[in-house]
Amino acid sequence: MKSIATLGPEGSSSWQAAKHFDPDADIKFFPNTPSVIKAFLDKEADLALIPVYNTREGESIEYFRIMEKLSSAHWIDNVVLPIHLSLGAIDDSHPLSMLIGKSNSFRQCDEYITNNYPMLPQLTVTDLQQAINDVKQQNKLDNGFVATEEFLVANGLIIREREMAPHNQTRFAVISSNPSKPTGYDATALLTLPLNDRVGLLVDILSEFTRRGINIIDMRTESDIKTQKLQIYIEAEGHILDKVLADAVKSISEQIIQEPGAFQVLGSFPRVDMRTKHISSFGFIGTGDMSQWFAKRLESEGYTSMLTGRTTKLKPEEMIPQVDVVVICVPISATTGAVEMYGPLLKDGQALIILAGVAETSLDAALAKTRPGVEVMLVHNLWGPQAKTMKDKNATVVRTKRSGLLCSEFEAFLYKHGALINQDSPSQHDLLMGVGQKLPTTISVALAMTLKDNQIPHDEIGNHSTLTSLYGILAMARVHTQNARTYAEIMATKGDGRKIVKSFAENLIKLMDIANEDKIEELCAIIDENKNYLTDEFLKARMNQSLAVDETLGRIIRS
Repeated sequence: MKSIATLGPEGSSSWQAAKHFDPDADIKFFPNTPSVIKAFLDKEADLALIPVYNTREGESIEYFRIMEKLSSAHWIDNVVLPIHLSLGAIDDSHPLSMLIGKSNSFRQCDEYITNNYPMLPQLTVTDLQQAINDVKQQNKLDNGFVATEEFLVANGLIIREREMAPHNQTRFAVISSNPSKPTGYDATALLTLPLNDRVGLLVDILSEFTRRGINIIDMRTESDIKTQKLQIYIEAEGHILDKVLADAVKSISEQIIQEPGAFQVLGSFPRVDMRTKHISSFGFIGTGDMSQWFAKRLESEGYTSMLTGRTTKLKPEEMIPQVDVVVICVPISATTGAVEMYGPLLKDGQALIILAGVAETSLDAALAKTRPGVEVMLVHNLWGPQAKTMKDKNATVVRTKRSGLLCSEFEAFLYKHGALINQDSPSQHDLLMGVGQKLPTTISVALAMTLKDNQIPHDEIGNHSTLTSLYGILAMARVHTQNARTYAEIMATKGDGRKIVKSFAENLIKLMDIANEDKIEELCAIIDENKNYLTDEFLKARMNQSLAVDETLGRIIRS
């Protein structure tokens, strides 16, 4: 039987958390957190369990300061427990003249006490059990106690008021002598040594995590009591045995802080999410690289995912009843057909998310073919499966009148991973995709056709290009070195995007006719009119981007 050292007495929230973690454990009680840790370090117990965070009062500063003493121990797990605080007394009708409880209970109930008992004095005690015994012995009917209902009832008190602190949860850390093994959904707690002052130190530390796509769950700073130097606590997603996280910690210690071992690894443990999740599972219709890309990242967030398609043993119609959210991720030309085929199988309370590059036709089909209680949303991710992360990459979200909690949770997933989210209407999305994808793709293919038709030597193109004209050559090369089907699908999409290509073709012919007639002033007037429409602010910002690209291209060419 394992033993757990924690805060007493029996019936307290810490006792409940210890019982929740291991119902068969021998639970040993101590009066405060330092004594719990000392007992653990002295091997009086196999494990220690201490409160580290409460949704109403925040983190425990006491825990933060003692964690650095645990160099030989490991934070291996967590228990998140709803804390239902009640008001108890010897009788249920006598007017109260004093409230008695522990300091953390008063902090968690501060709003309730202020609203209902603003004039009553509060007596803070460390041993609530003894305080109740004393009051009962003296038969003080005017004393009320704030604690968990289980503890108050166990001590023979009458519950006068319940749920004094709604939405109240406490997170407890489980400390062990042995580290945990990776689960695939982990977090790691890190604490720096007291740091010397240096401009930009915090930004540099965080950027090491950011550039590797590691999400920071929690971060706090505290001054070391002895030196008054800054210490930083960071809780990051991933297990310390994950190479990407281990590399980040090593790089920060050796290159940023410039002190090997500057980070103390407090421990890795299964990730804790204090937020309410409404989704537990995703089901993908489509087994391509993009489906696999999203499924992998959703699984890293604790969701389960299933992939189905024509070649999988599990068929989409079998998968749909088993998941909360159905994601259709198939070639653009097959999207509407897939929506029409599988949309009617979704039940009220599920969500349909369409990962596609065209909005109007697929969303019209989704709204027509699904039940009124099915959430519907379209997401167009403007990156491919080669991308390591979605940070700083564009994603267009097209919500509908039936986009609800489940759709919002998926959108929050995109936001958390750094996607730059744009909200569009279906027609606006398709028009902008005409500008951003359909037209450039069509131009790239037409340019290659022109080179071929005129037998232009491809190895001579770069020698006759300015850096600006080279942009189009690079785009042409990109299109022709990747999946032809992808770009063919983009060019063949229906919707308002077709207007853009048609308008461009008409304007191209118009410009060529004016140029062929040597009407220089008319061409200048058109350019000036375009400049007025585009605005100086837009042109200046894009010009700065262009100069940055020029600098990069120049270095590549010179090398």
